[in-house]
Amino acid sequence: MAISLAQIHELDVGKAAQSGLMHDLAKYFKPQQLLEIAHREGWTLDPVDELNPHLLHADVSAVVARDIFGVEDQEILMAIANHTLGRPAMGPLSCVIFLSDSLEPGRGDTPELNTLRRVAERNLFQAVWMNCDYTLKYLIESRRLVHPRVLLTRNWFLQHSPFLPLKRSSNMLPTQAHAS
Repeated sequence: MAISLAQIHELDVGKAAQSGLMHDLAKYFKPQQLLEIAHREGWTLDPVDELNPHLLHADVSAVVARDIFGVEDQEILMAIANHTLGRPAMGPLSCVIFLSDSLEPGRGDTPELNTLRRVAERNLFQAVWMNCDYTLKYLIESRRLVHPRVLLTRNWFLQHSPFLPLKRSSNMLPTQAHAS
């Protein structure tokens, strides 16, 4: 899917292929190994990372690509690092790998996923925030922890999406709005 999205959006297909092939280099690392590499790299970890070290596999995969396979291209390394949680203001290649990972055919054939796949072909920014919404809904409904970077990614791409006027919300909760 990374190659086809790269072609549609006129991105470097070679970089998309390399990023796509290397994005899960650390997927099967043990939690302790992921944490050790994160500490060695000097990363500031969110408590969610500590509780769910598997979320670090994307960033650690970029380290493995750099240190073991000699990848120096920052665009490729960032695409690998951003493929799970996204990142605010990530570039088009990162968007393609982020979307390809979560929307690849092996993830299912639901109407929601098919809609996201079609949107990804039309507009990467819109597809990123919609994909984050889809992920957040799943995480909340299954009572799983939400990494703050997913929310930051969603908000950034929603704010910068050319196809949706951002609705400004008040700071009141729904119950507060109706209490007056």
